[in-house]
Amino acid sequence: MAPRRLWHSGVLWLPETERRWIHAKTMSHQRQAADAQPHSPSAVPPDGCPQILPINDILVPAGVIRPITLRARNLPQPQSGQKNYECVFNIQGKVQRIPAVRFNSSCIQCQNTSRPCSYQAVERSWLLPHGHRAPQNGSQMRAQLTCGPPLASRDTFYPTYWYDGDDVGDLPVDFSIVWDGDFFIDKPATMKALLYKCEAQRDSCGLCLKADSAFSCGWCLADKKCLLRQHCHAPEQNWMHQGRRSVRCSHPRITKIWPLTGPKEGGTRVTMEGENLGLQVREITHVRVAGVRCNPVPSEYISAERIVCDMEESLMSNPPGGPVELCIGDCSAEYRTQSTQTYSFVVRDDPPSGEAASGPSADALSSSLPTLSLTVDLVPSEGLTNAVFPLQVPSFSRVHPEKGPVSGGTRLTILGKNLGAGSTVTVFLGQGECLFVRRSNQDIVCVTPTSASGAGFSPIRLYIDKAEITSADTRYLYMEDPTVGSIEPNWSIINGSTPITVTGSNLLTIQEPKVRAKYGGVETINVCTVVNDSVMTCLAPGIVYTKRQAPESGLHPDEFGFILDHVTALLSLNGTPFTYYPNPTFDSLGSSGILEVKPGSPIILKGKNLIPSAPGNARLNYSVLIGETPCLLTVSESQLLCDSPDLTGEQRVLIVVGGLEYSPGTLHIYSDSALTLPAIIGIGAGGGVLLIAIIAVLIAYKRKTRDADRTLKLLQLQMDNLESRVALECKEAFAELQTDIQELTNDMDGVKIPFLEYRTYTMRVMFPGIEEHPVLKELDAPANVEKALRLFSQLLHNKMFLLTFIHTLEAQRSFSMRDRGNVASLLMAALQERMEYATVVLKQLLADLIEKNLENRNHPKLLLRRTESVAEKMLTNWFTFLLHRFLKECAGEPLFMLYCAIKQQMEKGPIDAITGEARYSLSEDKLIRQQIDYKQLTLMCIPPEGEAGTEIPVKVLNCDTVMQVKDKLLDAVYKGIPYSQRPQAEDMDLEWRQGRLTRIILQDEDITTKIESDWKRLNTLAHYQVTDGSLVALVQKQILVYHIANSFTFTRSLSRYESLLRTSSSPDSLRSRAPMITPDQETGTKLWHLVKNHEHADQREGDRGSKMVSEIYLTRLLATKGTLQKFVDDLFETVFSTAHRGSALPLAIKYMFDFLDEQADRRQISDPDVRHTWKSNCLPLRFWVNVIKNPQFVFDIHKSSITDACLSVVAQTFMDSCSTSEHRLGKDSPSNKLLYAKDIPNYKSWVERYYRDISKMPSISDQDMDAYLVEQSRLHANEFNTLSALNELYFYINKYKEEILTALDRDGYCRKHKLRHKLEQAINLMSGSS
Repeated sequence: MAPRRLWHSGVLWLPETERRWIHAKTMSHQRQAADAQPHSPSAVPPDGCPQILPINDILVPAGVIRPITLRARNLPQPQSGQKNYECVFNIQGKVQRIPAVRFNSSCIQCQNTSRPCSYQAVERSWLLPHGHRAPQNGSQMRAQLTCGPPLASRDTFYPTYWYDGDDVGDLPVDFSIVWDGDFFIDKPATMKALLYKCEAQRDSCGLCLKADSAFSCGWCLADKKCLLRQHCHAPEQNWMHQGRRSVRCSHPRITKIWPLTGPKEGGTRVTMEGENLGLQVREITHVRVAGVRCNPVPSEYISAERIVCDMEESLMSNPPGGPVELCIGDCSAEYRTQSTQTYSFVVRDDPPSGEAASGPSADALSSSLPTLSLTVDLVPSEGLTNAVFPLQVPSFSRVHPEKGPVSGGTRLTILGKNLGAGSTVTVFLGQGECLFVRRSNQDIVCVTPTSASGAGFSPIRLYIDKAEITSADTRYLYMEDPTVGSIEPNWSIINGSTPITVTGSNLLTIQEPKVRAKYGGVETINVCTVVNDSVMTCLAPGIVYTKRQAPESGLHPDEFGFILDHVTALLSLNGTPFTYYPNPTFDSLGSSGILEVKPGSPIILKGKNLIPSAPGNARLNYSVLIGETPCLLTVSESQLLCDSPDLTGEQRVLIVVGGLEYSPGTLHIYSDSALTLPAIIGIGAGGGVLLIAIIAVLIAYKRKTRDADRTLKLLQLQMDNLESRVALECKEAFAELQTDIQELTNDMDGVKIPFLEYRTYTMRVMFPGIEEHPVLKELDAPANVEKALRLFSQLLHNKMFLLTFIHTLEAQRSFSMRDRGNVASLLMAALQERMEYATVVLKQLLADLIEKNLENRNHPKLLLRRTESVAEKMLTNWFTFLLHRFLKECAGEPLFMLYCAIKQQMEKGPIDAITGEARYSLSEDKLIRQQIDYKQLTLMCIPPEGEAGTEIPVKVLNCDTVMQVKDKLLDAVYKGIPYSQRPQAEDMDLEWRQGRLTRIILQDEDITTKIESDWKRLNTLAHYQVTDGSLVALVQKQILVYHIANSFTFTRSLSRYESLLRTSSSPDSLRSRAPMITPDQETGTKLWHLVKNHEHADQREGDRGSKMVSEIYLTRLLATKGTLQKFVDDLFETVFSTAHRGSALPLAIKYMFDFLDEQADRRQISDPDVRHTWKSNCLPLRFWVNVIKNPQFVFDIHKSSITDACLSVVAQTFMDSCSTSEHRLGKDSPSNKLLYAKDIPNYKSWVERYYRDISKMPSISDQDMDAYLVEQSRLHANEFNTLSALNELYFYINKYKEEILTALDRDGYCRKHKLRHKLEQAINLMSGSS
């Protein structure tokens, strides 16, 4: 809303943003001057501005007529023609305007009534929020505001404050004070009204009475609800509130107790949860657990909800156990309760004979059942109920390990039976307490303390609450701490991971030994393995060295030692110097990284620092792999001599040393002739004899075979040419495979990622292809339609109605797949402001879908595979909403880099403008399978509206069409600018400037376009003979070439261009070609650029010699894949990793994966492949594949057909990586699967690790998830027009009206809450508008 200037008391009042007063002489004169010219301000204190003063609490009960009085300062009196004050409330997205009355300049009241107000001269009576007084500004002015009829009159409905739902007990409501329609009075930004419902979230007497006393809520005995006094019938007798003395809630109830077992010695802390459990701890007068007194713990008490007490010792030798008994105040029937769960004691002896006679023996039952508590329900006629038998006492029989160091730190496991009883457990080794870690019914895990008495056996004492448990036969042996005598070798390289051998004593007492080093304040750790009690092997830790070159003499770490449990003496070995030498480095195999050798020939790998200058005979352990085969090595100071294995072909060289891996390049091993010398001589002799015979035959039949001989020579020449072209193509493909990726990375440095705003991003996913969707526009509808839609909105916020609505639509045959996706997207747009509710509905729909899938006996792996239901599309939209931030902060960067890399790599070679085929491609379908001759040119481009001297060098190809050149020029000129904000190539002309006067407009089609037969070829730079370094300019679109033949400028430029072509080697002339140019619709000519459609075989016989087998060009796929491999790996690693460059895993992913695991557990689906497939279909298939194939959903970019084809290959690889099935590949398999065949197993391991890491993370509670969803709804509250979305959804109500009404009638819940009647009301209101 634009700020307004208002006049008051002869001064100009500016909005809050300006905060200044400007003096004026007269209102009429200065009102005109205020809008026409600036004023000279005069300093006035900020206290002179009209403003609402801050107060603490504004409490407003929902559904109650109550005015709100606010303190203010400098409120102006409305003048003639100006609107009065109003209070504007925003309650759950609905704006409500309420009349307000200004009492004086320091007080205003929101009336909340529809009747005009009147004043009476009475004693002032202000209704202010709790804790505030009325303003005192003169006793002479006393007025009382009377608005509307008295409360006793219930004939007429007057508006009250209200909010929907009972999910929250109180709702902060933002409000503003408005003067003259739309001018807002300043007020504190944090000042809000608190709208509350007594009955919400307070469904018991205790929860009601513990509410804030300022709410004035009380428990109505007649209605059994938490209500305000005026809403309770006969409140004098029925209404309980905190103000009454000795108020207590009757009928307490215990819903849960834990633990359920404990020792009879007492000390067990028992927790009871329930309702009406007293308002104060002093009301808890009687607590007995299984007949034993239990003393409440005040610090753990939660009013009305939880009681925690400490058990006293049972005086019986074999206490039988029983329920928890509780009294609030006194033990009369209505203040006494008993738990349904029973508490059992663990004892040493068998139960008494009387108890044993009632059923099977306790020993027999405890051995046959896995639980600690045993309850046998007997037939009532026998006179017995709930016989609870005591169970055996906890015991332990052994420990693991049996010994450890005196300094402690050993993770000790105590094994036994019934160890899960009681509430607390304490373990002592001698006099030291073992640090508790965890326990179960069979074991207790703790970390041993330092031995106070040194080495030797230490008794084990176990305390469960106050019960002591010992075992005379079980002891733990403390041994002397381990020592380290020597380290061989005592050096490593900076990267570490070289083997070292450590000798010492008592090493077997350590469970997880580690070696550490510290340099420059950074500590590094590596692992060790104990061989025996005196020897262990370690991998040396590396150090972080930030300088460029380490000294050859070596570096000494600040600290070097071992982490051996809690042994501190070996953390730093000052007496054992350890040295770090520089990492070895290796030179590339030649300038191109390729070395050609014969089999068995020695290979020399040159490098530096190959043998560190360390004392002793220890050396680095090098391994060299040629392909997958190791070779024999000879190591010197500057080179490795390797005997190449008996291999042929291209083999990658890999050098491994100390955890480092180097690949200096690739070997091209070519084989010698496999024939021996005698065989070669024999073959030569035989060939000579055969040659003589052939010559004799040729001479004899020379005349008859002259024509055949001529044909043979021609064919031989063609075969030689074909062989040369094949060899050239293979060599080029091999060179492309070794392309340095650094060049591609440098081209993309500094490019800003053009992320789409949230609304555009979500709309492109939900409604692809629709730019101006109704949900983005305000709905212009009559009042009754708006009312009907709001009623429809209330129904949609009823979970049962929404589920019935969706299931009914899906049951209709005419409800198409398109309709399902549309309904899902409209629902998510309508529920954007309540994402927590949308998530509950989505989970229920997914649970129903799983149940339906299993009932129809479909394979579980097919779940979520296709979008056949509303739930599946809603799931896609759900992830779309909640992963937007993750895309912007983390995953968006590698995806954009992949897109840029593909685009730049494709544009390095020719791209056919008609078919979309390219020289560089990942897709076999979009690969040019011909040899295209081209040359790279550098054009000097003058940008649009640019001047001479601002040229930008741009690389293009001479085979590019004019439109392709314009696209490349625009990409270079507007680098980093979003695609939608820059000029389009269709709106620009390319001008070739030659000298000062000559300017030629280049076009894809003009009068110089060549036509052969019925084919018309698009013009290229080679067609115009544009040379390297030419000056071009992008100018605004001019008249088409076909229509400017009479233009003098064009004619002069064309004349020069015509003469230029006449001097070239082209046999065609412009004069002979010009009359042939007519529109394609009239001549039927077909356009082509680089290759003609392969279906047309209109080539001459002589052209066959220039063709090659098209499959030879498939090697280019491998070259392109190798160039883009880094970017594909970066994207996959980012998506399939739980650590995202400092960002946490999105809560939505963990929450949904846990939900799927929960559904699988509930339906007893234990197959890990099914769970893996559900998660893959849920997130990668439904979200990531869509984003990878369509990056224009996330970024403001243009996606060409060749880029789309390459991204489809990457997306297919992504899908294959998430699959659990094994793909058997062969020569007939699709090229895109063969292309990434070796990479997919590695990607699959990433996916499995990703799912495994997520499952190990702590679960997200529903409360935390709801808070996160509420925050997301708040951040994007106004992105979509809810009424417009509801109006679009109503189309389906109207279309399937009878089916939906029938379904509502059939459902018991819907009938009970009259949902059909409410829907009919909405339908009638809508039909009234039509």
